[in-house]
Amino acid sequence: MSLYTLGLNHTTAPLDVRERVTFAPDALCDALRELTGKRMVKEAAILSTCNRTEVYFHGGEPEPVTRWLESAHRLPPAMLNPYVYTLNGDRAVTHAFRVASGLDSMVLGEPQILGQMKQAVRSAEAAGSLGLVLNRLFQRTFAVAKDVRSQTDIGSASISMAAAAVKLADRIFPSVSEQRLLLIGAGEMIELAATHFATRRPRSITVANRTLERGNQLAHRFDADAITLTELNERLAQFDVIVTCTASTLPIIGKGTLERVVKQRKHAPVLIVDLGVPRDVEPEASTLDDVFLYSVDDLAEIVKDNLQIRREAVVQAEQMIAEQTSHFLHWLQGRSVVPTISALAAHYEAVRSAELEHARRMLATGASPNDVVEALARGLAGKLLHPSLAALNAAGEAERAELIALFSRIYTLDEGSDA
Repeated sequence: MSLYTLGLNHTTAPLDVRERVTFAPDALCDALRELTGKRMVKEAAILSTCNRTEVYFHGGEPEPVTRWLESAHRLPPAMLNPYVYTLNGDRAVTHAFRVASGLDSMVLGEPQILGQMKQAVRSAEAAGSLGLVLNRLFQRTFAVAKDVRSQTDIGSASISMAAAAVKLADRIFPSVSEQRLLLIGAGEMIELAATHFATRRPRSITVANRTLERGNQLAHRFDADAITLTELNERLAQFDVIVTCTASTLPIIGKGTLERVVKQRKHAPVLIVDLGVPRDVEPEASTLDDVFLYSVDDLAEIVKDNLQIRREAVVQAEQMIAEQTSHFLHWLQGRSVVPTISALAAHYEAVRSAELEHARRMLATGASPNDVVEALARGLAGKLLHPSLAALNAAGEAERAELIALFSRIYTLDEGSDA
């Protein structure tokens, strides 16, 4: 069964590896067209987030896809081998259901992954790489995730990365209400951070974004100011808490910049929560005194320490997913008989057409209708029965017993009669 999930995530690869294989949103369509255009796979979709990069594909083999993933990111051959997992068939289906339901997330039950998976599907549709099998898989995946979230308490157990950032601020500063907050980016994660921090009423909130228009839209909702990324260097020292999550492929804040910031702030502490993958802040900045730098992996540990999981909700969700996996596999396995069904239909149609043509010729030569009907019925019966009888006569003893049992089941034969 050539349905696979191939990828790496927060449990199999460190951040410095994950950030090297992420796909920018505007690069997904080209990547998918290349993957399917080279005929490595028939269908494909790519899910790329801060915690995972996964290729869902049908009609191909894992090894070429792994090598393609490395070449797409200009990585040395075999570099990803220690980190990549390959799931086939039922494991691939179960994995997709678990990911969408938040059971495979760094933060158990977090809801953002479902939207990210839907976006991955939209990108695959735009690239023309989503066929019948993957389309059915993802539609079933979204339905399962909806059921898990509505019928279990898995979502109520979630403590988001944004909430964890607020907890960090509480640890470092006596009061968040006295601190000046800078949010870099204007995506979903920054919006969540703004929502959580706004409840603590910081002294000020500023949104920095590549385009001022998008930044203003977010800033307006939280009574905040908006600036462009080009203003960061001159404004950075004004802020006590910085939360950043952009789509930049390179760091936008370097260690040297933060060294100057520390001096300008006269060693007043600054908290930086870097939710970007690839990272927005050079990791070396964590060595600076008075700079408290945390990545997504650091926050995961904080979330894990503070999370009280409802075990019964997880068990219930896993049971639902197992049941739905079985249903999907039944459909997928049914797809494998379609070529045989088509071939049988074509064979019987050819027999029907030949016998019908023979009957018409008989009528044209003046044969009686009764004789024509009798010949038509006899011809159809003989030609339809011939392959089965030929197989029985040619079979060995063991195979003949299997064929007899098969024909008895198909035609509901009464082997005890003399008919």
